[in-house]
Amino acid sequence: MENLILLGFVGSLAAGLATGVGALPVLFVKRPSKRYLDLMLGFAAGVMLAASVFSLLIPAIDEGGVWTALGGLLLGAASLHLIDRSVPHEHFVRGHEGPSSRLRKIWLFIIAITIHNFPEGLAVGIGFGGGTLGPAIALAVGIGLQNMPEGLAVALPLVGEGYSRGRALLYATLTGLVEPIGGVLGVSLMLVARPLLPWGLAFAAGAMIFVISDEIIPESHRSGHERLATFGVMIGFSVMMLLDVLLG
Repeated sequence: MENLILLGFVGSLAAGLATGVGALPVLFVKRPSKRYLDLMLGFAAGVMLAASVFSLLIPAIDEGGVWTALGGLLLGAASLHLIDRSVPHEHFVRGHEGPSSRLRKIWLFIIAITIHNFPEGLAVGIGFGGGTLGPAIALAVGIGLQNMPEGLAVALPLVGEGYSRGRALLYATLTGLVEPIGGVLGVSLMLVARPLLPWGLAFAAGAMIFVISDEIIPESHRSGHERLATFGVMIGFSVMMLLDVLLG
């Protein structure tokens, strides 16, 4: 039991730290092109989508049947919707969402990324809690890969807001550190209540699919690079599908 909790923590921590790795170019590159960023955001969306299907939804159906998977999927999406509406946060593109707040803009932005990243850590933890190591590692690797372009997408707006490159890198890294919290919670819940595994898998899938549709894909299409972003989705989906098959 302790080993699975440790694996869930390490796997989700590694995936979360990939956010900081992805943000490293902010120290050296003046500003990557928007075409490149949109391609990479599409890649991130594709990885998340494939992970939701192959690493979460299909195992949920195998474990608990299609109706359990459907219930968990919708519950995950509804939970993200309610959190998005009830917790104050700030998107650099869409602006303020949720209730009004006196918090500084940077903290509202960090809250927004935290809402985004927590389900990913939860998914990795639930994966390890299921006790099947190969698919869980594939999921952690996939989440780490999709976190890298997101790290750069976090850091660049911070520089644009006047933060130093070092602080932008630090904040981007910190936003990924919510993932091991979700990871430990996910693996612990699955170990304590094994019958909840299919619900947990489907819940994490629903939460991630909500984020893909509500945030990542719209952002990747915002600057007129829709087709390039779509190719990114296809590449990301293919990479995650291969990871799941090869490591599963």
